[in-house]
Amino acid sequence: MTAKRGRGDRVVWSSERGGDQRSPRSRPRDEAQVEAGDGVVRIRRETRGRGGKTVTAISGIPLAGDELADLAKQLKRRCGTGGALKDGVIEIQGDHRDTLVAELEGRGYQVKRAGG
Repeated sequence: MTAKRGRGDRVVWSSERGGDQRSPRSRPRDEAQVEAGDGVVRIRRETRGRGGKTVTAISGIPLAGDELADLAKQLKRRCGTGGALKDGVIEIQGDHRDTLVAELEGRGYQVKRAGG
């Protein structure tokens, strides 16, 4: 038997039991894997932890990897500003909620404004 042990002497991988023995929550996410959410794209404005600067965060887009990065690039270009893609959340610099809601609805996504 080949086994790797994690913290607390728990078996985290075993060749006899079919590989990864960790719980689904503690397993690293595969970038190609898209979680089946509720199908709603959420757009919210964030300022916390950014030195007072405003960022528009877009989450829940059912795309993975390169497709999500391409969409982020197109949305940044549409708003004429910078941004980033972090952990499946697109962050656009500034408050562009109205523009992004219209753009994503035009692309066929169901969009909701989240937060205040």
